[in-house]
Order: sequence, then C-alpha cells, then structure tokens
Amino acid sequence: MGKNLTSRAEDYSKWYNELVVKSDLAENSGVRGCMVIKPYGYAIWEKMQAQLDKMFKETGHENAYFPLFIPKSYLSKEASHVEGFAKECAVVTHYRLKNAEDGSGIVVDEDAKLEEELIVRPTSETIIWDTYRKWIQSYRDLPLKINQWANVVRWEMRTRLFLRTAEFLWQEGHTAHATREEALEEAELMMNVYAEFVETYMGVPVIKGTKTESERFAGAEETYCIEALMQDGKALQAGTSHFLGQNFAKAFDVKFASKEGVQEHVWATSWGVSTRLMGALVMTHSDDNGLVLPPNLAPIQVVIVPIYKGMDQLDAISEKVNPLVKELRAKGITVKFDDRDTHKPGFKFNEYELKGVPVRLAVGQRDLANGTFEVARRDTLEKETVAADNIVDKIEALLKEMQENIFQKALDYRDSHITEVDSYDEFKKVLEEKGGFVSAHWDGSMETEDKIKEETKATIRCIPLNAKQEDGSCIVTGKPSSQRVLFAKAY
Repeated sequence: MGKNLTSRAEDYSKWYNELVVKSDLAENSGVRGCMVIKPYGYAIWEKMQAQLDKMFKETGHENAYFPLFIPKSYLSKEASHVEGFAKECAVVTHYRLKNAEDGSGIVVDEDAKLEEELIVRPTSETIIWDTYRKWIQSYRDLPLKINQWANVVRWEMRTRLFLRTAEFLWQEGHTAHATREEALEEAELMMNVYAEFVETYMGVPVIKGTKTESERFAGAEETYCIEALMQDGKALQAGTSHFLGQNFAKAFDVKFASKEGVQEHVWATSWGVSTRLMGALVMTHSDDNGLVLPPNLAPIQVVIVPIYKGMDQLDAISEKVNPLVKELRAKGITVKFDDRDTHKPGFKFNEYELKGVPVRLAVGQRDLANGTFEVARRDTLEKETVAADNIVDKIEALLKEMQENIFQKALDYRDSHITEVDSYDEFKKVLEEKGGFVSAHWDGSMETEDKIKEETKATIRCIPLNAKQEDGSCIVTGKPSSQRVLFAKAY
C-alpha cells in the first residue's frame, strides 16, 4: 500500500487533501460541496461525539431534536441573525416533482409551490426559540439546557473536506436562564468544556478568548472561542460559545414569571462544535507518513500483525495472541488482530502507519520462541522488543505516554509560534515569514481591523481571556491600547 503523499513542506494544502482521502477518513460526494465520511473517519467522530455527549450531560444538559426545516419568517425575526446567515441559506420552495410532458425527465411541479419557503437549517436558534416559548412559563422551568446532535447546511462556494463543506455534522447547545449572570456563566462553562475536550482528548492546545464585534456570531452579544494553531502556521477556530443576551427571547417573546410574579424575558446562550474538529485533528498532529492519532480518539489503539509462513505458523501465533487481545479489551483498549491472508505484513505496516494507529505489535516465529513482541509507536516511529510477560503494562504506559507526547509536541509548536510585535512592518514580516499567532496592540476599532484584514488576510482570532493588561499603541494607527490581541491567517 504505497502512500505517495505530497510532503507538508512541498504543499501543505495538497498534503492535507490527499491524507484525508488516502487514510479513508472521507471523500467528496456526488453532491456539490458535500462529503462522504467513511467508516474509519466516522469512528473517530463517534468517539468525539461520545465523550462530548458525556461531558454535556455531566454539566446538566439534555439531548433533544428539532426540525431540519425552518420557516423563512422565523429567520427574519432577529435582524442581525438573518443578515449573518442569509447568503449561506439553502431554500426549499416546492414540495413535489413530476414527469416532464416532453419526456425529458423529472421537473419541479410549478403548482406545488410552498405558501412559505423553508430554510434548510443553517443553525437552530430560531426554530428552538419558537419552541421554547411554549416550554417556558415560570422561573421553575429554568434553567433550560438542551443540546442537539444534527446536520446543518451552509451553502459554501469553496469547500474542503471537514474544514468547510456545504453540509456538516455538529452539536448545538441552546440554553435559557433567569439572569444575565447565569447565562454568562453558562457560555464560559461551555467554552471551558470544549477546551478540556480538545486538549485532553484531541491533544490540541487551545487559546481561550472572546471575539471582536465583527467576528461574533450573528445575534450574539459576546462570543467565547477556543483557537488552535495548525502545522502550517494558520489558526483554526475549534469551538465557540455565545452569550445571546435577550435578543432571541425578545424576538420570539419568550418570557417567564419570576418569583415575584413579574414577567421577564429569559437570557440565552448557544454553543457548538462540528466535524471541523476532524480537520484540526489531522492538521495538528499528522506527518508525511500519514495520520498521527492521539490514543484517546484512535478507533484502533493497538494493531497486532502476525508474520508467518503457512497456516500452522499462523495457528501458533493466534494461540499466543488471542488471550492478549481479550486482556487488552478487558482493560478498555481497542485492539485489532489483523490475520488477513490477502495482504503481506509490509502492506499492513504501511496501512496502519498511514491510518495513524498508535501502537503496532509484530509477532513472528522468532518472537514466539523468545517470548517477545516487536512494539512500534506511531508518534516517533520508534521500535523496541518487549517481553510477552510485560506487554500489557507496556502498552498501557505507552498509550498514556503517547497521548501526553502528542499534546506536548503541538504545544511546543504553538508556543514557539506566538510572536509579539510592536510595528505594522514587523507584523507583516512575521505573518509572511513565520506565521502563527501574532500578538499586537489594536485600537479597538472595526476600521483598523478591516484594514489589517484587507491588507494582510489576517484576522483577530481572539482577545485572550488571560491577556495581561499593558499600555501600548495600535500597530496601525498609533492610538492607545490596553492589551494585546491575537492575529493570524486562518481556515
């Protein structure tokens, strides 16, 4: 199984596209801008989904499901929201097809026009807040903390597997609260849940912050975000959590009777992550040999490849390996014994390296005689011989070590690519020659933000939550600034 991957240094974008397809994560579909997530890729997404779902439920959220179709009138109730999504909406106008009278095929039945057009869900705030009006009557109904796992459609013109597709999978949380303070706490809590998941399970370090006004979610008063850095020096927004104030509650007239019997509008949040996380996972860790998957999310954590001639030798190896497989699975480790006789060991080694399987064991006749296994780790490609008696302990320790090593490598890269600059010339030079996050003073105006974006393609990724307060001057206008913000070119 030849990899023939373009190297990252030669063409990072091409390397990514080839790797996603060749490692069996996903492929382009027959529908423009949409992808097919293949079983191996979906297995990773399922692991992400399961862990996030657990974390949501541990913080008091419940799952529900809302319609895919949203009446056009709902979307127009919150002005900034519709403006933010209008250009990306797919619209259903008819409800029936018919055979063309000239026999040329199927056509839309013009007599079957909908009275009101339906928008294919770009996000669910409007349909959910229309529903919440019926669910919320009193302070006893609050807080209401709902999550939905769903697909959404945003009609992107330039698409890329996982990173930007016309349809993608995600989760979206929507909560209602009695006070502003509760809603703000919820928005921050979910940003922290996302950060914990992305760092602990994906092994991707993130910076927590808030978005500028121009970068906020449409209809939000505040957007919290986690920003990650890919190996090509570009940033990727890994998750967002929005404080919506009372905007949607007022637009959909969602009120509750307080303890004092006063009618008040509720306070809202929404938050989400998507299959874009798959792209972040690939781009943060992988190398020119293929995927590098953190053990916590790898569909197969350990693969065992037998090296044999004839069925007698395979039977002898299987007798040794089968109890090991059972023992590893009992410890919650996912393991595959690849005893296919249709592919040679070299092909299998190549395949599992490309697919990023963390640990590979090889066992042949000499290993049987010596009571050993050859152990290879995917992150460093190092190999060692381990006694069979110690193999389970070794694998457990190795998986833990690899998870930590993968995160630390990404953290070291990220930290070495945060550069402080104090002039616009220096800013441009760092962006072009080094990349990464550029920490600089900004005067807080949208005009300056737009000018920088237009001239350099860099955006303000976030205003870091832990940023130290320091007096400085905007790199463009020279106006006073009290803290640095993070700029980067981004996906």
